[in-house]
Amino acid sequence: MTTETPMDKTNDTTKVSTTPATPIIPLPHTAARALTVAGSAVALVGTFLAWTWTREFPGNLTVTGYPGGLQILTLVGSVLTLLFALSGYNIRGLRWLTPGGTNSPALLAALGVLGTTGYTMGAISQELGGLVNLEPGAWVSGIGALIAVIGALALPADQPYDAADPTPNLWGRIRHSLAAPDPGRAKALPSWAEILIIAAGFGAGLYVFAYGIGTEYSELFIGFLIIAAFGFTAITRAGLLKRLSALTAKHRNVTLAAAFVAAICFPFTQTNDQFALIGANILIFATVALGLNVVVGLAGLLDLGYVAFLGVGAYAAALVSGSPQSSIGVQFPFWAAVLTGALASLIFGVVIGAPTLRLRGDYLAIVTLGFGEIFRITMNNLNGRSGPNVTNGSNGIPNIPDLEILGFNLGLPHNVLGHELTRSGNYYLLMLLFTAIVVVVFRRSAESRIGRAWVAIREDETAATAMGINGFRLKLLAFALGACLAGLAGTVQAHVSYSVTPEQYQFAGSVPPNSAFLLAAVILGGMGTISGPLIGAALLYLIPAKLQFMAEYQLLLFGLALMLLMRFRPEGLVPDRRKQLEFHETGQLDVPEDKPLPEGATGVAKAGA
Repeated sequence: MTTETPMDKTNDTTKVSTTPATPIIPLPHTAARALTVAGSAVALVGTFLAWTWTREFPGNLTVTGYPGGLQILTLVGSVLTLLFALSGYNIRGLRWLTPGGTNSPALLAALGVLGTTGYTMGAISQELGGLVNLEPGAWVSGIGALIAVIGALALPADQPYDAADPTPNLWGRIRHSLAAPDPGRAKALPSWAEILIIAAGFGAGLYVFAYGIGTEYSELFIGFLIIAAFGFTAITRAGLLKRLSALTAKHRNVTLAAAFVAAICFPFTQTNDQFALIGANILIFATVALGLNVVVGLAGLLDLGYVAFLGVGAYAAALVSGSPQSSIGVQFPFWAAVLTGALASLIFGVVIGAPTLRLRGDYLAIVTLGFGEIFRITMNNLNGRSGPNVTNGSNGIPNIPDLEILGFNLGLPHNVLGHELTRSGNYYLLMLLFTAIVVVVFRRSAESRIGRAWVAIREDETAATAMGINGFRLKLLAFALGACLAGLAGTVQAHVSYSVTPEQYQFAGSVPPNSAFLLAAVILGGMGTISGPLIGAALLYLIPAKLQFMAEYQLLLFGLALMLLMRFRPEGLVPDRRKQLEFHETGQLDVPEDKPLPEGATGVAKAGA
């Protein structure tokens, strides 16, 4: 006779630990928070004192009572640390700052202040010749930032330890102290208030982006990267970003409108034409990356020669642009040149994809890599000696005239609302219109039946084929659509850069866009999303443009960054829900537990099934 032991009905497949997390530095909780507040306040006061005695260091850090340059970044980080630390006291009016984690945001912000201040002190010492060139203000902010970090490390973690590892080592405790729980459901607000919050969020994002582009020297840009990285992570751990994401998901159309309004305002915030040109090139890079996201992110096709489609569109537009060096000698109107570039890229996408898309995985990647190199070599050889004189060989097609749309010459400055819009600003707004078109095409495609079929092919092509999906036809459609979008961006790039040459379209190089950087932008930002490739492309273009003194080590740093990304955030900066669940453990079992049927339920025996 056997007896069955009744199972506990409260048993769950998830394991939750109740082991409290001990602080890294053993201090009383009250003293630790007071230390964090005091340290951030001291660092804040230090920004109003002189940090060096000479103006030879950029930013003029010699003025007392008026922060400038890198001092402003330390000031912003100190204020952020102070607010997060004070919110832990449950002060009325500050509780909304930390709907998720309370202590980890303060630690991350304090680390950002310490990193920025320490970098500034090191840069002053290195450029001016020693620590003797530091004034008391630098030491005050540095010591205050260190005190704030010590106090934040003594605060208890926001979550208990994992059940799988209830006693982690020191490194595990440090990593755990930077984690935070998800925020709870927010209180319902009127629709107008939610829309105002979305507008304020995009306004703040525009200001930060414009400040980053407008940094005039490399020391300030590096400090900006440090404080922006730690500050963004702190805001994420606090749960503010998820609260904003919930609002943007609720008001999706308003969010898209706010994003493009903020983008339209960008050229009006710039006084230097060079920064507007950087913005235009970022949009070109981002638009091409979004087209590649159709191929890689949705359909799962690894294309290593995608930049060739950008080149096809650029060369096609250059040949019909009326350039004196064009071998065709015709000048199409703007809309016809755009259609010519997009159609040429579409045809090349179909011609290249038809015989190659029956391959999978690494074999497809090798074939597309070969196509990219064949395109560049062919453009070099069409010089009248090795082949027909079509592209002028390595000289390319220079002197491409500026576009004129409805009498509006994009090459001339124009006064708009009392602000002079330069040539770069004109092309930025034109490229923004093209980006909006590509975003709409991508969004509608991803949400359609074809988009769902692409995702099914990406996840498992064999299973998708078994369910009746024509894999080859849909992969060819994705390849052609991605090529067409790249050609669309190429038509504008030809006019922005005045010329097109074969060397602009390589697999890898120090100057984007190239195939390696385009693929990295999709992976860095997040495959299958809209905002992911846009953010990834902006970072990968802006950082090399600002850190030109590191051009010799750019590919090395690029490889190290990808390794760190694959280790700590393989789903990208802005992942979709599917990728986030794929790369991170959720605590759920892959196979449900085998539980007996409840009493009274009807079962089916194996023999009679």
